[in-house]
Amino acid sequence: MAYIGETIPKLGFGLMRLPMIGEEVDIEQTKQMVDLFLERGFTYFDTAYGYLNGKSEEAAKEALVDRYPRERFQLATKLPAWAGAKNAEEAQNMFWTSLERTGAGYFDFYLLHNLGDKRTQVFDDYGIWDFLAEQKHKGRIKHLGFSFHDKAAVLDEVLKKHPDMEFVQLQINYADWESPSIESRKCYEVARKHNKPIIIMEPVKGGSLATLPEAAASVFTKANPKVSLSSWAIRYAASLEGLITVLSGMSTIGQMEDNLSSMESFQPLSSKEREIVAAVQGVLQDIPSIPCTDCRYCVEGCPQNIVIPQIFRAMNTYLVYKNLDGAKGSYMWETRDGGKASECIECGSCEAACPQHISIIAELKKAGTLLEV
Repeated sequence: MAYIGETIPKLGFGLMRLPMIGEEVDIEQTKQMVDLFLERGFTYFDTAYGYLNGKSEEAAKEALVDRYPRERFQLATKLPAWAGAKNAEEAQNMFWTSLERTGAGYFDFYLLHNLGDKRTQVFDDYGIWDFLAEQKHKGRIKHLGFSFHDKAAVLDEVLKKHPDMEFVQLQINYADWESPSIESRKCYEVARKHNKPIIIMEPVKGGSLATLPEAAASVFTKANPKVSLSSWAIRYAASLEGLITVLSGMSTIGQMEDNLSSMESFQPLSSKEREIVAAVQGVLQDIPSIPCTDCRYCVEGCPQNIVIPQIFRAMNTYLVYKNLDGAKGSYMWETRDGGKASECIECGSCEAACPQHISIIAELKKAGTLLEV
């Protein structure tokens, strides 16, 4: 039996990292990228209320909606009720703002943005589930779902509570497949258990899998020197079953050409190619990093409420992939409400509770020095 989005090509254009000129979107280059994407047979575009402070949705209107018949493409956007909305009316207005900015008339896929942790409760408090169900009933939304950043057990509870959600968007890539903090595989399996089709985000792990350490990169280049590291990551994600599409945030024509070349005649990974990816996973696991399993025992008694596992996750982005910008971005997001590494008072309660015997105080000092801006 067919599922929602089964016929959509398995590469989606993520409009989060558009080409910029200073603080403004390079709209002419964006138009070229949109044209190329559509010419090569791809149709799914993904934006969000908050991307580029709203400029992403505006660019979607100018580069896509105003220039092509509405039935030519699918447009997705997202509502982040937790991002500054003080009440239900302000949260609901995010939907109307997105509709106005994009000029789309309706959204093919609409998402409650970034469920997980304390953020999910905001959607409950403001009645956003029912509000969006009403917009779907009125034809302003074709398919309603949510994006998610949390553990698989939490995803299971959300889907049990909201079985009417038609799809989920998950962070899945080969580096995070068995990650104890991201739980890509486990989240994928939960979505499949609930028969929800999946949109994949971060298949290249925020760019980290495009510039691998030499020991890992050489495994791929030895196997096939003609294809990019990114193409391995995107094909790995796209080879999973039950997908609507795999999103890639592209900033240049070159990035788009590379993605299109590997996806326009897409073939799932062969058994031999899966062995190659497994070898790279092994290399990455062997690179020294902070051995945090995200058990969270350390945070239970922390008087400063420092978000230790999240800080270590950001640090490992640097330690394993040398992606300092990505590590800083992750750190800024995780500590946006406090709990920074520099706030540690060295009481030692975290180290006494850590089953991995991590020198948490010393690692937090390193993180504060490296990642705090």
